[in-house]
Amino acid sequence: VTEIWPDELADMLELHDFELINVHVPYAGQIPGTDAHVAFNDVDAIEAHLDGDLAAKAVLYCLTGPMSAQATAALVDRGYCRIFDLTPAMVGWEQAGYSLEP
Repeated sequence: VTEIWPDELADMLELHDFELINVHVPYAGQIPGTDAHVAFNDVDAIEAHLDGDLAAKAVLYCLTGPMSAQATAALVDRGYCRIFDLTPAMVGWEQAGYSLEP
């Protein structure tokens, strides 16, 4: 798992060559550009969203961090090698001056 920070994600969103997945439960808003909302504990559904492609590039995030950490670790355990975790989560995203969508 590679941890990324808000400014890194903002730069990545310019190209958006990855899946941005909100794994927070219950839904509490999202980062603009989010591709999907899938519960952190439904790793099978996250994997299905990535089409089972172990080389799929994805950034997962939640509200404060623990849910995305759990989901990214589970994907890595299943063999995914390009999974990123927005470590400071949505809270850190907002603190860095970026907006959220309702």
